[in-house]
Amino acid sequence: MDNYQTLIEKAEKGFETLDLPDNFKSDALDRLKTWLTDEMFAAYVPQIDHLVTSGRWDFLLDSFYQVIPFGTGGRRGLVGVGPNRINPWTIQASAQGHSQYLIKAHGGSAKQRGLVLAYDVRQFTDTAIYDADRPNPVKDLDCRQLAEAAARVYAANGIKVYLFDSTRSTPELSFAIRHLGTVSGCMFSASHNPPTDNGKKVYDQYGGQLIPPHDQDLVDEVTGKVSVIRTMDLDAAGEKGLLAVIGSEVDEAYQKAVAALQLSDARGVKILYSPLHGTGLTSVYPVLKGMGFDIHLDPATANLSGAFENVTFNIPNPEVIQSFDTALPNADAIGADVIMSTDPDADRIGIMVRHNGVWKFLNGNEIGIVLVEYAIDQYRKKGWLTENNVIIKTDVTSSLVDTIAAENGIQCIGDLLVGFKYIGERMNRLAAEGRQGDFLLGTEESHGFLMGNYARDKDAAGAAVWLAELTSQLKAAGRTLVDYLDGIYAKYGYCHNYLTEIRLLGAKGIGRIKTIMQHLRAHEIPVVGDYAVLDKIDRWQGEPQPHLSRTDTSSRNVLVLKLENLPETRSIRITVRPSGTEPKFKIYIEVLGRPFDLSVMEAVKAQIVGIHKRLERAFMAYCYDILGVDFPERGFLLFWQLPLDDKMKYFEIEDRIAGLKAVSDAGKRKRQLDVLLAFLGADPVQKVDRAFEARYDKGILPYLELASRKEGE
Repeated sequence: MDNYQTLIEKAEKGFETLDLPDNFKSDALDRLKTWLTDEMFAAYVPQIDHLVTSGRWDFLLDSFYQVIPFGTGGRRGLVGVGPNRINPWTIQASAQGHSQYLIKAHGGSAKQRGLVLAYDVRQFTDTAIYDADRPNPVKDLDCRQLAEAAARVYAANGIKVYLFDSTRSTPELSFAIRHLGTVSGCMFSASHNPPTDNGKKVYDQYGGQLIPPHDQDLVDEVTGKVSVIRTMDLDAAGEKGLLAVIGSEVDEAYQKAVAALQLSDARGVKILYSPLHGTGLTSVYPVLKGMGFDIHLDPATANLSGAFENVTFNIPNPEVIQSFDTALPNADAIGADVIMSTDPDADRIGIMVRHNGVWKFLNGNEIGIVLVEYAIDQYRKKGWLTENNVIIKTDVTSSLVDTIAAENGIQCIGDLLVGFKYIGERMNRLAAEGRQGDFLLGTEESHGFLMGNYARDKDAAGAAVWLAELTSQLKAAGRTLVDYLDGIYAKYGYCHNYLTEIRLLGAKGIGRIKTIMQHLRAHEIPVVGDYAVLDKIDRWQGEPQPHLSRTDTSSRNVLVLKLENLPETRSIRITVRPSGTEPKFKIYIEVLGRPFDLSVMEAVKAQIVGIHKRLERAFMAYCYDILGVDFPERGFLLFWQLPLDDKMKYFEIEDRIAGLKAVSDAGKRKRQLDVLLAFLGADPVQKVDRAFEARYDKGILPYLELASRKEGE
């Protein structure tokens, strides 16, 4: 008890040194007391003791000030000790609440029909914060362990568990729920987040993620109605018929369903495929291989690994162009026409195209635009296209999709809130109306796509099939995907969509994100830079009123600024929202131009991109001003996903970096550089080099006369 009191007193004094609201401190202290005294958390106490005695107050408070929230896609975040971290307790508490929710919603059929559990490759190996010499429940914690921890809870509540025998993709989980007729499913993954993260996504009986108010019902059950966490040994669960291991039979059915999406028998393209160390090896690769495509695995990233060691920045996100870095030389070595990549749970896809000898990256909006035009073309050729066909997209996804649909006489549901779950829910409505056959494609800007009726969440494998067919057709005609996209732009207008963010970590970051949104919501914004604002749309307004739930309010925390048109534009808009799954404020900028002749394409694109760049800097400067941050112009040259505090810290140490030139010994110079940049994580020089070069006319390594990191060690 004496040690407990000492730890609490130290934590209370430590929290007082933090510039945070008092309620954050008191909530963290209350939860810390519970974790130090309740036998349920005994395994975590040695590491809590370490955090307190080492004075890691920011980290400790962030670990305890809240229970990790349920966002647009479920729960995900840092692995670690505390209720605001992913660990066996938070996963089992979620599973207990989910069990109670399922039994209330489905009665006895919840137990009979059961649920499916799938997991990807993540494993927590971070050793920077915790004491390696003390017991640690999160040391080397992987997705399989999280899935088994949850399985013990579901089985103890009498709910049959179908557990995959090894790593599988998120879309195969969605398929398996429908295929096996279960009432739910869970995916243990943190999608494309850094290796320090993990999480759990919850799915309903249709294979889609929960939408308001059902997600609120689940949150309420998990956070307010779990008094005891029941568990059962997995061997005992198997003996009682409450655990079944699944594998190849579901794989075969899933792969057959994806292959049935075929719209063309063209097969000439050569593909290098990078699963980014993830589960696409069980979905994208066998599907394309089985359909006869010339697909080759990227040797650098074809091993399953939660460290994502051969991905730049260790961020396995196909939205980030640098994630293709290690694949590029391997693609050149085999003469590939395209590179496809997928995130660790294989629901998102990225693509690069060899065009006139140069590799070109397509963002999520561009991929969606291409898939929409391809689907319409192929459906028309086959005589399938009707005015009843439907494309479904989120509001922040390119409005060029709406334009293409309208000009081809088909329907587009284009104003959905962010999150593929809303697309899945609209698919359910179509199915209930007997119109599932009218569905063409679901698309969202964050590289998520779905076609067919076999799942209710985005699937990289289905998109890969259509992209492989289209690029094969184009290759046979001496064209590329870039040519195809340019033709679309010329026909309908060039649409430049750009996503950026202000990443604000921890409890303080959440408060700062709220400050930005509150200011934007409360104040009139007459102009953004030189551009007049015509309208501000608050998605908190409109039907339904009142909001369905707190999760509904959270999902609708979106503001849209519509700007005055220019002679060369059809529409200009800025959309902002807090992320539902990561600590960041997201900014979507769209400039839609008018149709043009291909002979003036480069000039048209440059004009539209110039509008975006001026808008981006003006609007972000406005947001930084709300926070009282004097953000340097060169800050826009830093890696866009760096946290704001890290960006500002870089500028604080930039002179010290340049000053290393005076260190005569090259080895010592390099070691001191590594120490200065250690806070930036993986590939630190690459994250800040453009900003340094803008000031010193050379990158960091040439300026300091150091070998590149690939040549150096």
